[in-house]
Amino acid sequence: MKEQRAKDHSFAPIDMMGAKKTGLRTQFAALCYRLRKGKPEILLITSRRKKRWIIPKGWPQDGMRPAQSAAIEAHEEAGVEGKLHDFSIGIYSYTKNHVSGRALPCVGIVYPLKVKKIHDRYREVSQRKRKWFSLAQAAHKVSEPELAHIIRNFEPNKIQNA
Repeated sequence: MKEQRAKDHSFAPIDMMGAKKTGLRTQFAALCYRLRKGKPEILLITSRRKKRWIIPKGWPQDGMRPAQSAAIEAHEEAGVEGKLHDFSIGIYSYTKNHVSGRALPCVGIVYPLKVKKIHDRYREVSQRKRKWFSLAQAAHKVSEPELAHIIRNFEPNKIQNA
């Protein structure tokens, strides 16, 4: 089975078995990056309500692999598309303020996405700002210490050939 998995990099889609989005505590996040003059840059977006710098993330989507869900969020929230890596580079915890007013403890599972295309028009363009940062700047801008650690230690050259 281990040999089979090594050859086949696709993972089974998620089956939410009728669960409601608000009942889940896991979100899938995209660490959107590009290389400029050989150095990585990270795309951050603002949250809708508090305008904090974050990475695109969202709830699992029925029938999709986690990385696919992250890529869809990157497209909807940041207007980017690119080469998706189907493995996680880290996990971070945070509290999501749900529209109901409840604070939901969450875990974000991060998937790298090398940006190839940036759209001027996308679903949440009027609700968010987006901006490219160096690794150090991006790590400083985000509020979550574990996410800052993931960003600070991100080495795209190690995943290019993975």
